[in-house]
Amino acid sequence: MTAPHRLPPFAAAVTGIGLVTSAGVGADATWRAVNDPGTAPCVPHRPELAGLPCDFMYSVTGLDTRDVLGVAAHRLMDRFSHLAVIAAREAVADAGLDPAVWDSGRVAVVIGSAHGGLPFYDEQHTALTERGARRVSPKLAPLTVVNGAASSVATDLGAHGPSQAVSTACSSGTVAIGTAHQMLRTGACDIVVAGGAESVCSRLLIASACRLKAVSTRIDDPQAACRPFDVHRDGFVVGEGAGLLVLERPEHARARGATVRAHVTGYGSSSDAYSAVAPDPDGLGIERALRTALADAGIDPAAVGHVNAHGTSTVSNDLIETAMLRRVLGGQPLVTSTKAMTGHTLGAAGGIETALTVLALQHQLVPPTANLDAPDPDIPVEVVSKEARPAAFDAAVKTSLGFGGHNAALVLTR
Repeated sequence: MTAPHRLPPFAAAVTGIGLVTSAGVGADATWRAVNDPGTAPCVPHRPELAGLPCDFMYSVTGLDTRDVLGVAAHRLMDRFSHLAVIAAREAVADAGLDPAVWDSGRVAVVIGSAHGGLPFYDEQHTALTERGARRVSPKLAPLTVVNGAASSVATDLGAHGPSQAVSTACSSGTVAIGTAHQMLRTGACDIVVAGGAESVCSRLLIASACRLKAVSTRIDDPQAACRPFDVHRDGFVVGEGAGLLVLERPEHARARGATVRAHVTGYGSSSDAYSAVAPDPDGLGIERALRTALADAGIDPAAVGHVNAHGTSTVSNDLIETAMLRRVLGGQPLVTSTKAMTGHTLGAAGGIETALTVLALQHQLVPPTANLDAPDPDIPVEVVSKEARPAAFDAAVKTSLGFGGHNAALVLTR
C-alpha cells in the first residue's frame, strides 16, 4: 500500500456541537440517550412506508420545526435543511459565537447529505402523475438539491465565506468535517460549521433498499432491528437527523477565549474503486483512508483508544470494517457503533457520530453498542456493549464507508 503523503500536523479546534437525532433533540439529550441503552429511541412504523418489508425508521420527535424556524423560512426548506439549521444554531451557540458580530467573510459552511430532499421528489412525482404538470411545485429544485442544507445554514447564520455541499453517500458527513479541517489548515477561513444532515422517509428509496437486502426486515421488533456486530444482524435501519460541529483555527479559538472540546487532527479519504454498492471485501480502501488520517495527525496507531465505527449492522460491513481496525490499530481500542440508537442516518451519520466521538473524548466515556445481545465471534475487536464504559484515552477515530466505495476517517484528540 502506498505510503500517505504527510503534511505538517494541524489541529482544528472543536468549539461547538449541535445534534438533532431520534435519540434526542440537542447534544446533551442525544449524549445521555446513547449512553443509556434502556432509553428507547423512536423507531415507529411510518404510514408512508406501509406494505414494505421494512416500514419503520428512526425518527426525530418532540421537535416542531415550523415553530422553531418560523413559517416563512420553514416553507423555503426541506426537512433535512430544517434539521441542519436547528443543529447549526445549537453548535454556534455552544461555541459562544455571535453571528451578529463575527467576521462573516471568514466563516464557512460545509454540510454533507447523501440524498437531499428525496421525499419531496416522491411527493412531486405523485403530483405530476396524478394531477398534471401544473400541480408540480416551483420550489422543487431549491428544496431538493443536496446543497440545500449548506445554503440554508449559511443564509440563517449570515455566513459569507465558502459554502459547500458534500455528497459521498454514507461518508458525506465525515468528508464534510475533513474538508473543513483542510480549509482551516490552508487559512481559507477562521470558522467552519461542518457535518451532515439527512431525512429520507422515501417510499421509493426504502423499497429499493429492501430489494438490495441492505435494511433489516425485523418488522415485528423495530426497536431491536439495528444490531451492529451481533450474530443475528440482518441489515441497517434508516434514520434521520443532523450533526454539526463548529471548527476553528486554533489561534482564532485561543484569541477569543473559547472552550475547546477536542481537536480534529487528522483526515484521510479514499475510493475502493470496486463496486457501486459493496465495500472492498479486503477493506483496503477504508484501511488506506485510516492510515492517511493517522499519518496526517502524526499519531501512532497504538495510541488510539476508541473508535466510533461505521458499524451499519450489515453482515459484510461489520466484518470487513472490524478486520481492518484490528489490522491497522492492533492495540484493541474500545469500539462502538451508535447507530443502534440513532439509526443509519446516511449522509448525516459522519456528522452525528463525529460529534459523539468528541463527547466521548471530553467525558472519557465510550457509549455502548445497543442491541448487542449475541456478539459475533468473528468480530476481532473489543466492542463495548450493554453499558457505557469509562476509559482513559487521548486519541479516537471515526470511520465511514459509503456506497460507491467512498471511505473517510478522522482522528480526534483531547
